[in-house]
Amino acid sequence: MKTYLPLIVILLGVLQPLSGALAPALGIGTPIGNATRDMTLPEQPLPAFFSIWSVIFLAYFLFGISYWRAHEPWMERIAAPLAWAGVFNIVWMISAQLIASQPLDFLLLFPIAIAAWTAAFRMDRLRETGWSPKKALADLTAAMLSGWITVAIAISVPLTLRSFSSLGATDFPWQMLWITLVTASLPAWMFARYISRSWWYFIALGWGMIGIVLNNWYVTEMNWLAIISAGVLTLILCLRLFRGADGSVIPA
Repeated sequence: MKTYLPLIVILLGVLQPLSGALAPALGIGTPIGNATRDMTLPEQPLPAFFSIWSVIFLAYFLFGISYWRAHEPWMERIAAPLAWAGVFNIVWMISAQLIASQPLDFLLLFPIAIAAWTAAFRMDRLRETGWSPKKALADLTAAMLSGWITVAIAISVPLTLRSFSSLGATDFPWQMLWITLVTASLPAWMFARYISRSWWYFIALGWGMIGIVLNNWYVTEMNWLAIISAGVLTLILCLRLFRGADGSVIPA
């Protein structure tokens, strides 16, 4: 497994974007995002903000190439959970297109988050061993994936609640938005407190929340929801400024 792990990470770096394009490219199943497109949900970022996946996929692939070329001992500890995150991400994308069950898609996000957070935690513990471009790339990959999966989980909670009820897209907008903001804020505190000092997590999380702000300002035109979202984002960024990870409760 150790021998083939770099090639597995590279392969997963290629298969993830291809898996996400399964439905639109081959006409099989439902394209990811179709279920929420044009629904003007107050807790969703603008569609353009999901383009962050392209950055994550590229970083993931480049880390695989770096691991394959360098084979430095520390890389295995980061590559192993990242490989699992890639596998679970492919499973999630295929499920979202072929099965299109919101409760199932929601549950499938958690293995991705656990694997990504594990990689980010291990990467943070390597800071004391010195900096290098390869470590910076690993940090970007693990932390940015961790941050964006937090966004994905947070915006999926209202979608999952609606799937079990007759609630429409604009029913209880304040409650649904607050559910999303709280669901994003608590993991952000945990990440900053116990997992990693990486700014990439907060850049990815902030990117998603800016998308929510702009969605409510320009699309739903619920300006107070946009203002509240911007305020929560500011608090989350302040949290990162004044709290660094110490890893006191999570084993390496």
